[in-house]
Amino acid sequence: MKDISYIQKYQEFDNLEFIAKQVVEGFITGLHRSPFHGFSVEFAEHRLYNSGESTKHIDWRLFARTEKLFIKKYQEETNLRSHIVIDTSSSMLFPFEKNKINNKLSFSIYCAASLIYLLRKQRDAVGLSLFSDNLELHTKSKTSNSHIKMLYAELNNLLNQKLKNYKKKITKTSNILHLIAENVHKRSLIIIFSDMFEKENKEDLFSAIQHLRYNKHEVILFHVKDKKQEQNFEYKNRPYKFIDLETGEQMKFNPNDLRENYVKKINDYFSEIKLKCGQYKIDFIESDINEGFKKILMPFLLKRKKLF
Repeated sequence: MKDISYIQKYQEFDNLEFIAKQVVEGFITGLHRSPFHGFSVEFAEHRLYNSGESTKHIDWRLFARTEKLFIKKYQEETNLRSHIVIDTSSSMLFPFEKNKINNKLSFSIYCAASLIYLLRKQRDAVGLSLFSDNLELHTKSKTSNSHIKMLYAELNNLLNQKLKNYKKKITKTSNILHLIAENVHKRSLIIIFSDMFEKENKEDLFSAIQHLRYNKHEVILFHVKDKKQEQNFEYKNRPYKFIDLETGEQMKFNPNDLRENYVKKINDYFSEIKLKCGQYKIDFIESDINEGFKKILMPFLLKRKKLF
């Protein structure tokens, strides 16, 4: 997978911002070579130059192509407020290995870092929230260089420390989403990374999701999962010991004995979440950690373009 090769190549630098740049620039290069050629990633707008105006903001490159004078609108004029929310509960560490780039949390962190890089290029304001059973971090949405560096530092710390200092943490998604709905500046684009494994009442979770839209936020929910193991339950025909990463509860059984029933129940649950998101006009994006970042970056670009 090309995305992973970027990370493996540059991971030694321990610089999340640098890695995010490689991922995004590689994605944009591929985008321009694909059937999406011409799709704008800058979202700059132009208007015709009016005689007598200052020539300071004329787009001379566009003039060279069209022989017409256009004024380039600064991207700040169409500034977007966005807020990235990452579920850091213990279930996000699946599959639990000492490979930083091969679990749901690490995947979410690299995706978030790449989105921050894109947002920064577009001069959009971005904030960050990290949560498990409580709100661990919540920042305002800003555009300053110092703020962006702080976000990368927080993500980098989370990436490096999570496995070293592993502690069992449950998820209380509904409580946190209610808090975020109230505390994020209204009419923001809220981008959520979560596996949506919720031990609470499902109706509480759906109520929290609806709360985000009630407060006029646009929402993208990236449903992060290891589809092969978590959804399709693809394991070899032998006994395994399964450990709940959030509670520590252990069970030993042969997956073949339970696969059919498990797959039906998990698919019913995921389908219900997807249906509710559709009812609330929330973009629900299935995000398999084995498929790479293109399926994260493209929906984001399409969503952002629709907002202007």
